[in-house]
Amino acid sequence: MPSKQKTVEILKAGAYFIGIEVFFRMTHGAISYEASKYLVIIFMLLGMFYRGLSGKGYPYFIYLMLLIPSIFVASTTLSFDANFRTNIAFVLSGPVCLGFAALFCYNRRVTQKELSDILLYIGLPVISLTTYLFLYTPSIRDALSGTASNGATSGGFGPNQVATVLGLGMFVFAVRFFMNSSNITFKVLNALLFGLISFRAIVTFSRGGVITAVICIAAFLLIYYLNSKSRKRNQIIGAFLLFVVCMSVVWIVSSNQTLGLIDKRYANQNAAGVEKEDISTGRYELFMHEIEGFVTNPFFGIGSSRAKDQRIEEEGQGITSHNEISRTLAEHGIFGVIILIILLFKPLDIRAKNKQNYYFYALLAFWFLTINHSSMRIAAPAFIYGLALLNVTHEKRPVHRKQLKATTR
Repeated sequence: MPSKQKTVEILKAGAYFIGIEVFFRMTHGAISYEASKYLVIIFMLLGMFYRGLSGKGYPYFIYLMLLIPSIFVASTTLSFDANFRTNIAFVLSGPVCLGFAALFCYNRRVTQKELSDILLYIGLPVISLTTYLFLYTPSIRDALSGTASNGATSGGFGPNQVATVLGLGMFVFAVRFFMNSSNITFKVLNALLFGLISFRAIVTFSRGGVITAVICIAAFLLIYYLNSKSRKRNQIIGAFLLFVVCMSVVWIVSSNQTLGLIDKRYANQNAAGVEKEDISTGRYELFMHEIEGFVTNPFFGIGSSRAKDQRIEEEGQGITSHNEISRTLAEHGIFGVIILIILLFKPLDIRAKNKQNYYFYALLAFWFLTINHSSMRIAAPAFIYGLALLNVTHEKRPVHRKQLKATTR
């Protein structure tokens, strides 16, 4: 296998397990709950072994080193009843996965078509997940229980995680609708897949994954449109009008199947139509609790997993944080500030040097929005962040030269 091809195959392997992770969790098909994160880390290490890594990606090595002090702090702050190893592994597996994905992907050269294929490897397992959801809950109306996130319509699993990965599937097939549909047959196929995945994402009643998908699609379309020639722009506008019709049909069907409850959910109302006071469904309180932890311990933080441990001590239940930003600040202190600076600004550095990646802002938006509503419970935001750091090139069209026939004298 050519050396360059190894990069693509490793990324495809990681992409597949990103797409299948939640499906494995809900069906208990994985070796362990966090298996996908560890597999992605292993794939990235294999890639570094065979393909090396860019020296310019050293800030991500610093990022990984900055995660370590919180482990030592946690050894002194976690309660006696807390399982030290499992708590630390659960909280840090996502950030470590991101660090290795970033190290391997940083400035790694791939073509536009190869990146499109990598995204497809994420999307294909999402089709399997969607099929399972239709079989698990064929009748949405029979599973309605108000306007809160609905586990019954999410395969009996966490609606937040299910909606997040379905939202990623929405993005993948929306991109394929605009970029990888060479004829009407493929356009209809990709629109149909997008519609089915979108419907199941919406009826989970978990808004974060759907809103994230819509923002990512908008970011991709804006960059794709601005970087296209006038003839291509007309095609994009035409396809966009069809896409809007598809989204409208999906929403109308979703509203009909949920008896209008989904409209109230997105309007922040309860089943009776009364507007809820807290649009964040309790997450703002968790956010402020962790910010308070940062303010009281600004230098070394409160230690990994201590935020959850504190809630167990104070409230008797360990509700995990939905926001990776506040959790990072609380548990890592000043090191958390440096971590966030690296994660937010280093990608912009590579973007300034290479603007050919149409997906850049969409991928970065997926990472940032997901860690703000679902933290890093799944491996998807870590791996997607890594894809944003790829050095994407456009394929050169082959030049066909007419062979001159030899003349005899």
